[in-house]
Amino acid sequence: MRLFALGLICAAAGFAGSTGSTQVTYYKDVLPVLQKNCQNCHRPGEAAPMSFLNYESTRPYAKAIKAAVLTKKMPPWYADPHYGKFANDRTMRQSDIATLVAWADSGAKAGEAKDAPAPMAFTDGWAIPKPDVVLTAAAFDVPASGTLDYQYIILPTNFTEDKYVQFAEARPGDRERVHHIIAFIREPGSPWLKDAKPGVPFVPAEAMRQAAKRQAEQAQSSGDQPRRRQGGDGGDGGGFGGDFLCGYAPGAPPQELKTGQAKLVKAGSDIVLQMHYTANGKPGHDVSKIGIVFAKDKPTQRVLTLAAANNRFAIPPGDGNYEVDSKITLQEDSTLIGLLPHMHLRGKDFQFRATYPTGEKEVLLMVPKYDFSWQLWYVLAEPKVLPAGTIIECTAHYDNSPNNPANPDPKKEIHFGEQSWDEMMIGFFDVTVGMDKNAMDLMRPKKKAAGTD
Repeated sequence: MRLFALGLICAAAGFAGSTGSTQVTYYKDVLPVLQKNCQNCHRPGEAAPMSFLNYESTRPYAKAIKAAVLTKKMPPWYADPHYGKFANDRTMRQSDIATLVAWADSGAKAGEAKDAPAPMAFTDGWAIPKPDVVLTAAAFDVPASGTLDYQYIILPTNFTEDKYVQFAEARPGDRERVHHIIAFIREPGSPWLKDAKPGVPFVPAEAMRQAAKRQAEQAQSSGDQPRRRQGGDGGDGGGFGGDFLCGYAPGAPPQELKTGQAKLVKAGSDIVLQMHYTANGKPGHDVSKIGIVFAKDKPTQRVLTLAAANNRFAIPPGDGNYEVDSKITLQEDSTLIGLLPHMHLRGKDFQFRATYPTGEKEVLLMVPKYDFSWQLWYVLAEPKVLPAGTIIECTAHYDNSPNNPANPDPKKEIHFGEQSWDEMMIGFFDVTVGMDKNAMDLMRPKKKAAGTD
């Protein structure tokens, strides 16, 4: 790391020397770099704690920007470059890093405003284009202390016809206390959360037990039977009663699909919000929203979110490298477009692999240094065809030792659980299929015809 940083400093020195350090200015040189790499988060109302939209708000952070880009802390990106190519790769170009370093080292001068590029166009309050529909949850008061169970909130869409969603974003009203939001699509007639009243936060203890039971039954019927350290199929939308629409978590991007792709929301569907609140010593007040942008033309590809998950593990106290595996066998052809590893505070590394029907194996994604603070989707630069019979496998390692500074309690055996001090092992992934397909088509083994082996 020291040699790498030294090389970048030398490159920055060369940049400044070739142009004259006084010529490295905010408006001419730095602002284009910030627009390309930083402003999507570093602007008012977004996740970053400071704005880089103008010189006055950026100048005080010049040295911090230098340190963050030299150490690769920013922009956050954790994929091992040896495996896979990703369309949303946030890795900053070395020339851009050199520009930021040279600017900080030369006094962080403003330069001439006339040299600035045109401002980036953002929709106020959203990272996606202006929503066609905004669904607003009822207000929720977060207490100052205590552990809160996941809250589920039903938001009726009142759609009278099928809708095709190209962009979707979950936005919390209280970022300090909203740990995450997951928005699911509950289709008409679904019994999931049938006792919940629209708009009223609901804690479905029995419903969650039933979902876990269904997940185990689906895993058993698929033949991917869970064993110690080995998880089964995460059916039913990852153990829930609907497909994933979008979500919010630290660093997580909104749902943004290509032209021709969409999430299907059938007429009469509801959106179910899974809300995870965390008390922080002061009471809070949250009003979360879901923004939806419809596809302009009828799509040809339906996007489904599946998961290779394991909820049957026990991480021993003090273990610094405990391994947990999961897998899911795809029953029909599909096309892989994105991957999302999910663990909690003890998560150490995560790998996705594919084993194709031919026996060929491929590493799809390797995250060697997992960071719970950044829940990143890794969008494939080129979609990958997954023939029926392809097995998606995941391997994760956990650090439950005292050497992990984020570890809440290294003396405790850790199991699957909803809270951050528990653990999860879920390999989410997005695939495209025909518009007439659904998640169960991909996960439920087809029944053999009578008289066949």
